Formats: sequence, C-alpha cells, structure tokens
Amino acid sequence: MIIEQIYTKCLAQGAYYIESDGEAAVIDPLREPTPYIERAKKNKAKIKYIFETHIHADFVSGHLGLAKKTAATIVFGPNANTHYDCYNAVDGETFKIGSLTLKVIHTPGHTLESASYLLIDAAGKNHALFSGDTLFLGDVGIPDVAQQYKDLSKEKLAEMLFESLRSKIMPLEDNIILYPAHGAGSACGKNMSKETIGTLGDQKSSNYALRSDMTKEEFVSEVLKNIGSPPPYFIENILLNKTGYTDLDVILSKSNTPLSVQLFEELAQKKETLVLDVRTQQEFVKSHIPGALFIGLNGGFAPWVGALISDINQPILLVVPERCSEEAITRLARVGYDNSIGYLEGGMSAWIKAGKTTEQITSISAKEFEQRFKTRSTAVLDVRKDVEYNSTHLEGDHVEHLSLDSIHQKIQGIDSQKTYHVYCGGGYRSVIATSILKANGFSNVIDIAGGFAALKKTQLPIANGVCNA
Repeated sequence: MIIEQIYTKCLAQGAYYIESDGEAAVIDPLREPTPYIERAKKNKAKIKYIFETHIHADFVSGHLGLAKKTAATIVFGPNANTHYDCYNAVDGETFKIGSLTLKVIHTPGHTLESASYLLIDAAGKNHALFSGDTLFLGDVGIPDVAQQYKDLSKEKLAEMLFESLRSKIMPLEDNIILYPAHGAGSACGKNMSKETIGTLGDQKSSNYALRSDMTKEEFVSEVLKNIGSPPPYFIENILLNKTGYTDLDVILSKSNTPLSVQLFEELAQKKETLVLDVRTQQEFVKSHIPGALFIGLNGGFAPWVGALISDINQPILLVVPERCSEEAITRLARVGYDNSIGYLEGGMSAWIKAGKTTEQITSISAKEFEQRFKTRSTAVLDVRKDVEYNSTHLEGDHVEHLSLDSIHQKIQGIDSQKTYHVYCGGGYRSVIATSILKANGFSNVIDIAGGFAALKKTQLPIANGVCNA
C-alpha cells in the first residue's frame, strides 16, 4: 500500500496518490497531469480512478486532463452536476484499488456534492480518511460559495455540514489517519493548522467544530463568523470545474511565448492588457516596468492573483525570472487565468538595455522607519488581513488599515496627497499593495522592508487585542 500526499504550498492544497498491486488512484489533482502520470510510471502502475472530493472553487482541478491521458474514471460523490462524462457515486459505494477499498461517504455542507473517501486496507480495517474540504486540521470547510446554488443559503449549508460531521465522520475510529484537502493559508477555512496530516482522534479533541457538546445553532454561528465574501474567481473556477476547460498543454503552447522588448511594449500599451511581474519583491523594488502589478512567485502567488485580478480572462504579459515562464503560466492556469499572451524575452535586463523607462519603489528598513514614526505627520498603511490587524498592529492615530484583498474596492478612501509608509507581515504583500497604489497614481508610497515582523523588533508602540478595528 502506497499513500503519498502531493502538497502545493502556493495553494495550501493536498492532492493524493494511492497505489496497490499495480493499480492507482489520484484524489483532487492539480491541473497539470504529468506529476501523477510520472508517479504511476515509476512503479509501472495504472491510474484507474480520479476521485474528486467536490467541485473545487479555489483551483482548477486536473481531473479532465489526467483522465484524457490515462483513461481513468472520474468519480464524484452524489449531486455533482457536471457537463462531461464522470461517475456519480452513491453514499456508501466502494471502489477497488488493488487490494484496497475506497468507500464514498457523502458529506454535504461545504458543497452539496462534497464527499469524503474512507480507505480500507487489505485486512478490512479502516485506515485513512480523505476528507476534502469537509474537515481540516483545526477547522472545517466554510460554506462560502452558496451563491452557486438557487434557494440555498450558507446557513443551510452549515447545518448540513454539522449533520455530516456528527453522523458520518465523528463515529469513525480515532486512530484513522486524516488527509485533508488544505492546510494553513487556504481561503477554504479560517483556522487551519500548519500540519497537513493528522488523526481523527486528535481532531475530535482539539477541533472547535467537533465539540461533542456543541449545538447546531452554535456550530452555524461559529463557522459563519467573519467568513467574508469569496473572491470572484471562485465562481469562475467552479464553472470551469463543472463545464470543462482547455488542456494545460494547449495553454502552454499558446502562452509560453518570448516577446521582444518592442512587441512587449506595444502590447503593454493596450488598455485591456496587464503587465504582471512575478520576480521577487526585492527585484521589483529595485526596478520595474511602469504600471506593472507585482505578485511574486516566491509567495502566495495563485491566491493573490485570484484576489487582485478581477477579470479571469484579462490578457496578461509576464515579467519573469530566467527560465520561469512555464512555471508562472502553469501557476496562473491552476486558478483559471489562461490568457497569458507571452513574457518579456531577456527580462528586465533586456528592457533596461533597450533604454526603456523604469520605476523604483522606495523601501526603508524598520529601524529607519522607527525614526520617521516619531513625526506625527508620518502616514502608515497596514495591508495585512483583518484578523492580523485586530490581533496586533502598530499603534497611532496616523496608522490606517486596509487589507490587501480589499484594496481595489477601498482605494478611493486613501488620501493620494499623503506619503504612505506601507507594511504587511513580512514584506511580500506590502510590495503588492505599493505596486497597485503606484499604478493608480499614488506617487508617494514607501515600503517598509521586513514588514511587521521587523517592526516588532524596534521600540515602536504596538497595540494588542483590538477587536473592532
């Protein structure tokens, strides 16, 4: 028996490879099929099934491309209304993978079709649970995409989730290994653990959502508290996962195209085109193309693309590190952004060598900012998430908070005449925010390198435990 978690940090997503006696199955694959095919080839195994725990919202699944290349059967739980051929399993149905058995447990709540898969070993013993977005380590999947259903509220979905957990999951043995679909950093939950594998018993004793004395009303209230609205790309990804999408091979052949400086500049001048710079924040700060949006591959790239680029079909020109164009295009495609039209050949070095205009961002250390902060006229912008700001932040009536994921909606509330010093947690998001502000005409923005982690090491005043900021 082989069970492997294939974890992608950018999406905080876990796909799974299961193998027994020359047969294999993949659960919740990412869009690129090659890693799973190569894994099966390693042991000369045949991928027999592709199991989906639900119709995903936060990424485009690889089930269609993988099925096309392997002839494996795509399996969903009940109620999956897709526009392509797949197998809709019924609650309790079993599937054989060599000497192993995978049992479908219908667990609606996160979505209507959500299913968990119970792995039963060759001796007939319950061994592991692949819980999808139904149960995470430390949390449960929030029913935040209820708008895809007619006449079904998020409250009703939360009630379904309560029943699924109590009647289907909690009665299982404590020693069952738990393999969730996501970990900390995913938008599919609120309080997920950094660990990506656990046991059901641990969750019964530590996960707030599995408290035995919790009422349904308490559960609904707690699960829905402060969940906010899902980013627009979630609905777009649901549609792609339900109706189908272009093979990644086709996307790469179209998009992985080097563009000369002249052609790149001509295309960049078109109103509908976005220049996306995916280098490190340090490189972007030093020199970038005027008007470019920074979202670095070295951070939470795909989720921030989804949160900040509202049009999933927008033409995108890429500025990439050397030999990283395919990686950038693939990671865009994972969240449905398939309209990359090429990348700058030779990168920023070619742009500078051609004598083209560049811009820079002023970035100062936390120590230097500490001296500036003593002047009350020093405007500060904290772009971390609400929960981070509410927990602890720089204290002062000249400190403003604007979470990065809402910057487009609230940018009109920022005074363009002020010189803002921008910080986040560690320096990645502040450069994203600064690039957006600069592209919208804010000329006086200064990045604080190292973010709040660096600020805490100074003597600056820190406020803690503010609940209603």
